[in-house]
Amino acid sequence: MTSPENKQKVLIVTDAWYPQVNGVVRTLSQTREDLSALGYEVFMLTPEGFFTIPCPTYPEIKLSVLPGSKVAKFIRNISPDFIHIATEGPLGISARNFAKRNGVKFTTAYHTRFPEYIYSRFRLRLGVTYSFLRWFHAPSEAVLAPTKTVVDDLIKFRVGKPVLWPRGVDLVHFSPKLRRKKNPKPIFIYVGRVSIEKNIEAFLELELDGIKWVVGDGPEMAKLKGKYPDVTFHGMKTRDELPTYYQKADVFVFPSTTDTFGLVLLEAMACGLPVAAFPVTGPIDVVGNSDGGVLDDDLGVACEKALKKHRSKVRAYAETFSWENASRILLSYLVLSRNPDDYSVLDNPYKGNTGVLRAFAAASNSLSGLRFAIAEESAFRQELALAVPMLILAFILPVELNLKLIMVMSTVLVLIVELLNSSVEAAVDRVSFSHHGLSKRAKDYGSAAVLLSLVLCLVVYAIGIFQAFSG
Repeated sequence: MTSPENKQKVLIVTDAWYPQVNGVVRTLSQTREDLSALGYEVFMLTPEGFFTIPCPTYPEIKLSVLPGSKVAKFIRNISPDFIHIATEGPLGISARNFAKRNGVKFTTAYHTRFPEYIYSRFRLRLGVTYSFLRWFHAPSEAVLAPTKTVVDDLIKFRVGKPVLWPRGVDLVHFSPKLRRKKNPKPIFIYVGRVSIEKNIEAFLELELDGIKWVVGDGPEMAKLKGKYPDVTFHGMKTRDELPTYYQKADVFVFPSTTDTFGLVLLEAMACGLPVAAFPVTGPIDVVGNSDGGVLDDDLGVACEKALKKHRSKVRAYAETFSWENASRILLSYLVLSRNPDDYSVLDNPYKGNTGVLRAFAAASNSLSGLRFAIAEESAFRQELALAVPMLILAFILPVELNLKLIMVMSTVLVLIVELLNSSVEAAVDRVSFSHHGLSKRAKDYGSAAVLLSLVLCLVVYAIGIFQAFSG
């Protein structure tokens, strides 16, 4: 275990966070707990504290508006050892751009079939959104995907460097009821977001000999309530309330064909509830041909067969999924944000200002530098005193404008080089006042530069005076 003062910092960036209740939020919340238990200091960069607007068609998601500078400041202040960007939203894009701009290494994740989701909503071609995903994940050291099928899909579409990061389930919180009463009629339950991409109507339209429950909320709720009056809609439930619903039901129906994983599958099976689903990405990897449930192209057939599954065997299968194992796999893919032996912008406390703030700060620092040079550097004061009459001379000499400008610039150059020489001396003295050969050499180099600039200035003025009086 790492001691508190030496804890390595992990930053997780996500546009999906509470009060949302979905698989991404639950996954990241559990990951934070596990990494903290393993001795890491975990920070979450979420929409909290940002100005946000509701995501079109998904108002539960809050999209941060122009978060770039605030994200950069957040990352600099934390100076994390590891950065993991979990979502491709505004916060994720801002963190990605900051890291790429400053040579900071990071990993990303692929939680949701983003292109398929967009297509189901707006009929935008998959090629367009996959192009965006390729751009977003290209600089990432690894794209963490929840199943082998999703990894294969990302490879197919040339999205980043995909690796497998399986999910887990809290086997204590989600567990079977010890003495469960048999229902008079089988209860078929769906748990999740009530939205078009979840394909819920494929479940609600089934002719099943039993009762249908829907637990969750979303934009399709009012429509489906009116269309299916015989279905019981329980609304959104908290994590603490969910086990009761899983325990009471007889079959968990998962009609989605676009989920990358489906964390609710594990939660249901952990409660001993068998799954009925289509043989698609997510259910194939999570359930497959196991005792956890039944997959079939005919969802009704899958429901009927799932009723015959033994709940103890369903639970036993769920016990093969461990959150601790999943979090250790995540750790194995995280990369240090920078080489500890090299300079990094994350280690520099003076690189926090950007935009207009940076310009004001730079101007203030420049004026401070001039004040220090005049007050503390006698050589600069002498050269400044000499520069004033020389500049006057440059303007009054009857020479061509180009030569006047060269004379002025050579004078200013002497002052610039003297300031640079003084900065070298200050830096050397900051390190040590002790005599050292390299320290002497650094100061001598600076003095030599001042001498050369003075010689250049004198030569330019000599040429100007010669031209003025020879004409």
